[in-house]
Amino acid sequence: MSQPRKILILDGIGGVPLGREVCETFAALGIDTTHVDCLRQQRRPFYAAHSAYAKLRNRGDDRDAFYFLPKLVGDDLRQLIAREQPSHILVVGFIYKFYDPKLLRRLADEAGAGLFLYDTDTCNLYARRREFIFFVESELPAYDRILSCSAVTTRFFRDTRGLDAVFVPFGAKPIDVAPGKQPIDVLFVGSGDLRRIFLLEGIRDRVTIRGNRWQRNFPLISAPLRARIDDRPVWGEELHRLLGQSKIVLNITRTDFFGAETGINLRIFEALAAGCFLLTDHCDELAGLFRIGEEIETYRSSGELAEKVSHYLAHDDQRRAIAQAGYATFLREHTWQARIERQMLPLLARR
Repeated sequence: MSQPRKILILDGIGGVPLGREVCETFAALGIDTTHVDCLRQQRRPFYAAHSAYAKLRNRGDDRDAFYFLPKLVGDDLRQLIAREQPSHILVVGFIYKFYDPKLLRRLADEAGAGLFLYDTDTCNLYARRREFIFFVESELPAYDRILSCSAVTTRFFRDTRGLDAVFVPFGAKPIDVAPGKQPIDVLFVGSGDLRRIFLLEGIRDRVTIRGNRWQRNFPLISAPLRARIDDRPVWGEELHRLLGQSKIVLNITRTDFFGAETGINLRIFEALAAGCFLLTDHCDELAGLFRIGEEIETYRSSGELAEKVSHYLAHDDQRRAIAQAGYATFLREHTWQARIERQMLPLLARR
């Protein structure tokens, strides 16, 4: 497979800006790139009724299997590929919810296009056994190569399934943050999760929380912590403003990620892209990317989290020095441009 002439990005996680940023970076590097947000495409007619009927019919054959009727029309995908004539097709996240992976593989072969996955969401499927097995058995084998944001997942794909998988962490675009006061001691942005609740209770007098799915967990949350929660998702300029107002940006990986000993999510790179001091739960993958205690800081328990929050809020110079070193490393090694030039493009060129 030669260097990409035309890349078609099929974005399965269009609710976050990752796929669009990757597209913009490819384009900035002079590569003709088209981004298609699968969430915004027209669904097949009467999708809800057809999906319910298909699940009911298929469950009669195997009650333990996962069945999912793709939301979008296969002929639309065929027309899209014929119109764009890509040399490379890059799926971001997954495709099975939108198109049949076997159909995509067939259409890619007919077009002479390489087919690749940037795996961003496998860890989110761990708790959904049937769906995870379906994804592993029905989608992953369709790709020429899998680029995965997790070293743990990469090893699983390669060693357990025999797939061509390579570890490619996330990146980010530099975020301009206006200098000024930082009224927020600790900022946590993310959805409600039991592990997150347990950890946040230990710093409930210092933390500010933004994200969704918190109110459903209010019976498990103390009144003081509830008062620190704004149960709304946040992206874009509002997120950037909050990052700039925060002394500490806290990352807590979700329970399933933590259980798999992985935790290099997009928030890590967004925080560093804004020049923030990042405090994240420890995982072995981090040590391969950052100098712990010099460019970022980590914790291994709720007690250590509370101790490090108190320490770094009391030591401004130390906190700022780590934030500055982390930002310098981000600019040198972890922007989307660096990630795509040094890792993605060589991997897309080799097949």
